[in-house]
Amino acid sequence: MVRVRTSHYTDLLRIGVPIMLGQLSTILMGLADTLMVGRYGTNELAAAGFVNNTLSLLLVAGMGFSYGLTPVVGALYGEGRVHDIAGKLKNGLIACSEVGLLLTLLAGMIWVALPWLGQPEELLPLMRPYLFILLLSLLPQMAFNAYKQFSDGVQDTAMPMWIMVVANVFNFIGNWVLIFGHCGFPEMGLLGAGVATLLSRLLQLALMVFVFRFTKHYELYRKDFHIIKNSKLKIEKGSKAFLNFFNFQFSIFNEEQRELHRLGWPVALQMGMEAASFSLSATYAGWLGTNALAAHQVVITISHFFFMLYYGLSAAVAVRVSYYRGAGEMEQTRKVAASGVHLCWFIALCQGIPLFLLRDRVGFLFTPSADVAALVAVIIIPFLIFQFGDALQSTYANALRGMARVKAMVWIAFVAYILVSLPLGYIFGFLFGWGLMGVWMAFPFGLTTAGMLYYREFVKR
Repeated sequence: MVRVRTSHYTDLLRIGVPIMLGQLSTILMGLADTLMVGRYGTNELAAAGFVNNTLSLLLVAGMGFSYGLTPVVGALYGEGRVHDIAGKLKNGLIACSEVGLLLTLLAGMIWVALPWLGQPEELLPLMRPYLFILLLSLLPQMAFNAYKQFSDGVQDTAMPMWIMVVANVFNFIGNWVLIFGHCGFPEMGLLGAGVATLLSRLLQLALMVFVFRFTKHYELYRKDFHIIKNSKLKIEKGSKAFLNFFNFQFSIFNEEQRELHRLGWPVALQMGMEAASFSLSATYAGWLGTNALAAHQVVITISHFFFMLYYGLSAAVAVRVSYYRGAGEMEQTRKVAASGVHLCWFIALCQGIPLFLLRDRVGFLFTPSADVAALVAVIIIPFLIFQFGDALQSTYANALRGMARVKAMVWIAFVAYILVSLPLGYIFGFLFGWGLMGVWMAFPFGLTTAGMLYYREFVKR
């Protein structure tokens, strides 16, 4: 691996820490959701586990699509072409909204198919209303993602962080009020958690729109957002100018939309297949019973906490790599990626040691069930094993994204997650009879395979 400069560590931390804190606030609120739902009831915890893991497949794929905006904006920022960035944001909002509608449709199909997915019958009355409320939040989440990736691309990661923190605090309060029926509100149980999530996602979008449209923070980009550069309009009059205006808009829409879709869909597929290796494993856990599904949800929640810290630094890697790509300093892109891996591995070590020592007690933070806590202690081991592979794949996937070299990521994800991880989960869990431990033992193989292949793809050119 190439030698790195100390300044790359500081640059990545400067950009990545706000992303980490914003995502950490989301994960902490998800952790609080799981804690409160778990205290409300084991069936509610299991139902939330299945729905959240299933929807995370769509959410992560949508997030991956929005990532296509970052290398475009970052490269323009590196080239100094800041007046061209607002147009990318406008088209990014259109594209992300279209994908949000598609994800909502897919979530609706899952809602219809719930009775045929082999889950415990007693959980279906809890799953269906919860899933329906959450699918309504997919479109506002995708619109917010477009704004966030634009902000990350111009290396302003602090503003989205604060907005996410505010929205997640609102979600926490909403959970407390609606799940248990405080402050005069009815006791809604798991459905209350879904309503709080929907309202918090609407709030974060509203706050981001307000900041962009009415504050000085984004004044430069806001002005460009409303400017259409068409010199023909200066000399043509009446209806002819009117028609040319819309023809111009239409041609720009097609060109820029193609660019975003070309970059966004490969990342969406890559992240979707990665999420599928975890989300579809929730189906395996459901086949093993309610306790296994509840334990799976607990460790998935912990896993999200770990991954989002990697994600913060990895997203910073994508931002800095795209910047150096736009500036034409290609050697620095390799040094940035190497710095990101070092930082992520250090985080994995710092997190893993205390979790290993406290593995027998962690489950009781989420549920009073001794059976669920015992299963959590068992699957913590394979979870810790795959952390270093997870850090490797996260960093180099984002380095490839920053280089706008995303096509190879699709076949790598297919091999690692669909051909390696998912089949091994079934083989270890059911054919070998290892149960939930076997389902989780597949993840180290899939994530490490992905990390090695992403690294190879990045360095070979």
